[in-house]
Amino acid sequence: MLSETISVNKARLSFVQMMFLGMLAGMFIGFGAIYAMIVMSGVEPFGIKKLLGGIVFSVGLMMIVIAGAELFTGNVLMTFGVLTKKISFKALVRNWFWVYVFNFLGSIILAWLLLKTYLWGNAISLNEFGATILSIGSSKATLSFSQAFFRGMLCNILVNTAVIVSIASEQVVGKILGILFVISAFVASGFEHSVANMFFLPAAMFVKHAISPDIASNFANLSWVNSLKNILSVTIGNIVGPIVFIVLPYYFAYLRKH
Repeated sequence: MLSETISVNKARLSFVQMMFLGMLAGMFIGFGAIYAMIVMSGVEPFGIKKLLGGIVFSVGLMMIVIAGAELFTGNVLMTFGVLTKKISFKALVRNWFWVYVFNFLGSIILAWLLLKTYLWGNAISLNEFGATILSIGSSKATLSFSQAFFRGMLCNILVNTAVIVSIASEQVVGKILGILFVISAFVASGFEHSVANMFFLPAAMFVKHAISPDIASNFANLSWVNSLKNILSVTIGNIVGPIVFIVLPYYFAYLRKH
């Protein structure tokens, strides 16, 4: 499978490559998140709101796949290379660790930059966009471990499917269409993506600390501790989901010698 070759190439990336490409991926996903929050702000009914958000959020993965960047959740597919002995487990962990760290750093940088735009309002008055940022962040911060874990599983089954579909197409338009429909499905369904949450939750925390205490008190469950718990829970789900439901089935179906 082509994913085996890609796994080898990813395992050979230098630290500097992982740093810059990882930061770019975190920012690209964050841009998709900003786009989605703006589009969803004030939209009803619920189904249309989620559909629109899902469609525009997919821009983030499009930028990663077409322009080139390293996304932790997509790199779960590198386990194909481990199973076929094309890369070592040590090389897998090295890539995952540094890409994850720099995805997080890129996401936080973008979240801070968004804060400084004041597109969300000001200390005494939130606009619809600002209210959406806090609402989404608060809802994510209140999820239990099991809720975040299983939503993370389902999310990354779809994300990795979108990556496989995009690899299958040699044309840019094919990659776009493959990503668009699959990614919008995960967003509209309410599943959880760890790298997206690396942006959503810090952005919400930055805005919360920038507004008056009276407004901030409405989001008591939104904290750095709860945010990190969410990201960790979702990360575990993001790893388990595609390994169990994509990597292992395809490995036994096509790659393992019977």
